[in-house]
Amino acid sequence: AIEVIRAAKDRGLNVTCDTAAHYFALNETAVGNYRTFAKVSPPLRAESDRQAVVQGLSDGTIDAIVSDHTPHDQEAKRLPFANAAFGVVGVETLLPLTLELYHNGHLSLLGALNHVTASPAKILRLKSGELARDAPADMVLFDPDTPWQISEDALHSISKNSAFDGRPVQGRVERTIVDGRTVFLEGD
Repeated sequence: AIEVIRAAKDRGLNVTCDTAAHYFALNETAVGNYRTFAKVSPPLRAESDRQAVVQGLSDGTIDAIVSDHTPHDQEAKRLPFANAAFGVVGVETLLPLTLELYHNGHLSLLGALNHVTASPAKILRLKSGELARDAPADMVLFDPDTPWQISEDALHSISKNSAFDGRPVQGRVERTIVDGRTVFLEGD
């Protein structure tokens, strides 16, 4: 699919493409012995496909990174694999997983952040995603290097269906400001 998007863009067609963080951060081995918390749609693929997603982000074929936040209660995910719901929580892990692209040298810091800020806003024709005069005062203040470990128990989401439980990451949100008001402050 990435090759089709790349070819369409090369032909000058007005197409856009996004991916969710789990498609560049995981491959099919995350499912292991039918681990339902890694059951997503479309399903995780081979390592070569994961690398193709990273390359698509690096070369601009893929325009945006989305959280694909699909919360489910424990009961919907703790079923036999065929019966379990598709999806993972993604809002709280979006930044550190996106920063993996920076920390691993695939994108510059601004390039990685562009995929979750200005690029999606431009695609949707929103006056957001950038710091500019008369733009909404929406910001996320973060330390890109703070190490931590994702823990389902520590997620703020009511749902805990994370395919990243136990994963070491770097980059922690310290404050989120929406329309000039703090809506999240680390430690509160």
